[in-house]
Amino acid sequence: MVSIITINYNGFKETSELVDSLRLYEDYPYEIIVVDNNSPNGDGQRLKERFPELAIICSDRNLGFSGGNNLGYRYAQGEYILYMNNDMTITAPFLKTLVKRLQSRKEIGLVSPKIKYEHHPDTIQYAGYTSMNPIRISNNLIGVNQKDEGQYDQPSPTAYAHGACMLTSREVIEKVGMMTEIYFLFYEEIDWSIQLKRAGYEIWYEPGACVLHKESMTARRGTPLRLYYLTRSRLLFTRRNSSFFLKIAALLYQLAIVIPKNIILYSVHGDKNMLGSFIKGSFHGFTHNIKKIHG
Repeated sequence: MVSIITINYNGFKETSELVDSLRLYEDYPYEIIVVDNNSPNGDGQRLKERFPELAIICSDRNLGFSGGNNLGYRYAQGEYILYMNNDMTITAPFLKTLVKRLQSRKEIGLVSPKIKYEHHPDTIQYAGYTSMNPIRISNNLIGVNQKDEGQYDQPSPTAYAHGACMLTSREVIEKVGMMTEIYFLFYEEIDWSIQLKRAGYEIWYEPGACVLHKESMTARRGTPLRLYYLTRSRLLFTRRNSSFFLKIAALLYQLAIVIPKNIILYSVHGDKNMLGSFIKGSFHGFTHNIKKIHG
């Protein structure tokens, strides 16, 4: 059985649509665990009333992406664990294909499907990830915004899983550990992918399974919230995962180029909210305790 864990935060409509699509199309044995991350609009109770047969876990605080998923894992009964964003839907069964890929080689520890945009279902969002540039601390989605013409229909190892939809096993989690909770948002699945690879596992992209993504509903592009967590998490990721000399080079690059450039950019545009979020995110990225690992 697959335990599908999804996080809700003010997303009753999206979570309901995900559950409805799973019920309509998925035929592999599964359970659904919804973690409500202390939605201020009362979503937790609404979800319990809408889906009384599901495990709806109401957290008393917002635990972020990793914290919410880790909480859900503690209630999971399945041999396999699927972490899936609530802003996803499916139009065909996909779990069996992911499970078969995970089972195909003992070295495979984490699998993500092909991800396409729900509102443009012929367009790819994810067909794997490139490796991280160790100095710029950035990487790219493979196939992003390309029309799906079968060019990425070959299963293959990839640098990182996609946090919107990734399957692993209980055995892997018990060996490697749950996701670190230091980020709150962004870089969690990349960090976790690295931890799995250090433990000897491979990360795979499986195009035989496909899901549709509405994109993020909780941290929209171009907002101070998104900028703060992206800036903070990028620096935390480097401090946690880079070797000594690459870490020094990457942090110097941020200090000498990225931070001054963005401060000037936001100042020129008079965007005080974005400027404040960027400075705050940079400061916290350099000072936050990276050894704080929960789970």
